[in-house]
Amino acid sequence: MTAAVEVDDLVVRFDGTTVLDGINMAVQPGEFVALLGSNGAGKTTLLRAMLGLIPATSGQVLLSGVSVENFSAWQSVALVPQRLPAIGAVPVSVEEVVAAGRIGRRPRLRPRAADKEAVTAAIKAVDLLDRRRSRLDTLSGGQQRRVLIARALATGARTLFLDEPTAGVDADAQHRLAEVLADFAESGGTVLLVTHELGMLTPLVTRTVVLADGGIAFDGVTPPPDFLHDHVHHHSQDDPHNRPAGPLMEG
Repeated sequence: MTAAVEVDDLVVRFDGTTVLDGINMAVQPGEFVALLGSNGAGKTTLLRAMLGLIPATSGQVLLSGVSVENFSAWQSVALVPQRLPAIGAVPVSVEEVVAAGRIGRRPRLRPRAADKEAVTAAIKAVDLLDRRRSRLDTLSGGQQRRVLIARALATGARTLFLDEPTAGVDADAQHRLAEVLADFAESGGTVLLVTHELGMLTPLVTRTVVLADGGIAFDGVTPPPDFLHDHVHHHSQDDPHNRPAGPLMEG
């Protein structure tokens, strides 16, 4: 079986500082993988390098067996970032944001019936049909996070990359996010999740990878609690390499 994502001896350096040092891992289709680690461990850097948003200093990344530099089937993968780019005073609706994920790669073409159906299905999946025409800036943080997931689902992607999807959202929003991701996983989708705290997503995780000091400190099912305390919860310094990746990307 070809891995959904494969990382081979990946090294990433910024301004002479090594952030990732010889990362080796493969994510198989259907896995739900949690990437854990303290601030500064390189989680978001690894996620972005997997998608080619950050260049590797050495090593390589393969998406479905193809190097990320040559990968073209971007409709099969989608990134769910922590937040939407600043939209200023532009009155963007939920439906418009989700539709942009579906037809953004061919802006000169009018939406097809299949596009409209996919957008509606994605908004329904995150339980926001009643807010589909609402302005994005009138939604709560948890609702906006669900819009980001709907945007990714509308693409038809089978591999989702999520960056801190539960950060700053309340328990009800986390519960709804867990339901959406559970449905996606049950349909055979692959999930790679960067987070500090799994919370309600814990039952969905089939594999945990813990980053520390630029490398993989643990790769298995469930790390011992004392290990998590030492490598995930104990440190809280800001990540100097958690810099913006540029425009929102769904593939």
